[in-house]
Amino acid sequence: MIDINESVMQVLLAFIVVGPLLGAAAALLPAPPGLKGKSPEQAVLRHGVTVTGVILVAAIALTLGFDHDHPSKMQASTDINWIPALDVRIHLGIDGISLPLVVLTALLTFLCALYSYFKMPAGPSPKAFVALVLVLESGTLATFTVLDLLLFFLAFETVLVPMYFLIARWGGAGRTQAAWKFILFTLLGSVVMLLGLLLIGVKAGTFDMMALATDNGRSLTTSVQVIAVLAIGIGLAVKTPMWPLHSWLPDAHTAAPTVGSVLLAGVMLKMGTYGFVRILLPVAPDGFRVFAPYLAAFAVVGIIYGSLACLALAKQGAKGDLKRLIAYSSVGHMGFVLLGIATMTATGVNGALFANIAHGLITGLLFFLVGALKDRTGTTDLDTLAEQTGAALYGRTPRLGGLLAFAAVASLGLPGLAGFWGEMLALFGAFDPAADLSRPAFLTFMAIAAFGTLLTAAYLLVVVRRVCMGVVPHDAPRLADVQTYEFAAWTPLVALTVVAGLWPRALLGLTDPAVQQLLAGGTR
Repeated sequence: MIDINESVMQVLLAFIVVGPLLGAAAALLPAPPGLKGKSPEQAVLRHGVTVTGVILVAAIALTLGFDHDHPSKMQASTDINWIPALDVRIHLGIDGISLPLVVLTALLTFLCALYSYFKMPAGPSPKAFVALVLVLESGTLATFTVLDLLLFFLAFETVLVPMYFLIARWGGAGRTQAAWKFILFTLLGSVVMLLGLLLIGVKAGTFDMMALATDNGRSLTTSVQVIAVLAIGIGLAVKTPMWPLHSWLPDAHTAAPTVGSVLLAGVMLKMGTYGFVRILLPVAPDGFRVFAPYLAAFAVVGIIYGSLACLALAKQGAKGDLKRLIAYSSVGHMGFVLLGIATMTATGVNGALFANIAHGLITGLLFFLVGALKDRTGTTDLDTLAEQTGAALYGRTPRLGGLLAFAAVASLGLPGLAGFWGEMLALFGAFDPAADLSRPAFLTFMAIAAFGTLLTAAYLLVVVRRVCMGVVPHDAPRLADVQTYEFAAWTPLVALTVVAGLWPRALLGLTDPAVQQLLAGGTR
């Protein structure tokens, strides 16, 4: 830890949230200030790399200045009265729960900007593309750092517009329908969520998330908590996405450009699960306790459903799309996150937060790799890859094939890699849930989820066998192996997947004290 003055930390955090918005505005200028390129398009893409790189450096500096001895303490706090009539405040802060998500968002957005500089998706002007990515980054970072319920909602909704246009304007086949499905599902869920947030704010007399967490639901009756949890939970579940509110996700991922899929899976899905932990668990614990068994039940159904859907897509002759398969795998992986949260225990919630970060790293890498595979072969159809183009990647592109196999075994939860610890801790949490939850029910959920891990291994190994293994046809077209810019964009994700798997304490040391305090009733 580096000793950085608290006021400097406040400035850093404010800059991290607002900086991308300023960068987005600058990207729309006739020429981004201070940057030149061989063409205006190259200049604006370079501008995107520069802005996201500066935000990543600021996030790293924030991490170095963070008081790791007291991760449960809300740090770098800014509290400004914004709308006095509604008692809405510009209240920012980070603790051990939000800090890893801030760094993950900054890292993935920078890697996406770097990748796009060399491989810009086909579509309209890069100016709009860069501006939308930066607005998306700002909204996501704000979601993880604001401490006011209404500001949380505004940040939560900010990301919808840029993601809609990224899919609709730079996506592939079926992009218009997928974009509309995405925006309609998430907007309808958000309307219901807003009603729940307003109910809490009106009944408790404040929208301040820290005050509400410290109160721990004492100023809210059980019936109010139940209604609020149901309303807010629906909105969060759509964004997570939880079965059966997930149907927008496969279409969105299949149609989205590579960087859109990376950001959607890597950071946007985390906004829903973060809301469960940051808002519902501490603010309405009694109401959450009522729905916890149902949340766990939906979670394990999602685990099995997602795995079976992936197995069906992976079968030979099933016309399975590799991007669609990875999208369905996210339904299963996020099921483990929801199961951990539903246990209402420190073990389960820590597992959920760990799985959040692991999923962002691993699935982000998978979508990068599938995008590169599509660039080389022109398809993500498994039958076409395995048969018509002879995609025996180990023989044709050994580095690309090796990375795809690495990402697959990381995603199935191989011990020693990041995907293992989150799912294991979620299962341990289900083995011994909170005292007033039914242990027999959660033991059943644990057994079903554990079976889901076997299904996950099955479909991912089938994918590796079909895409990576086999004899290279004599007439197979030549494929380029991993390029320098791809190596630069993917290496951090590979390295962090290994580091998190071998040294889980680096992340759990941040989250555990904050989770313990959150479950005990409040934040300081």
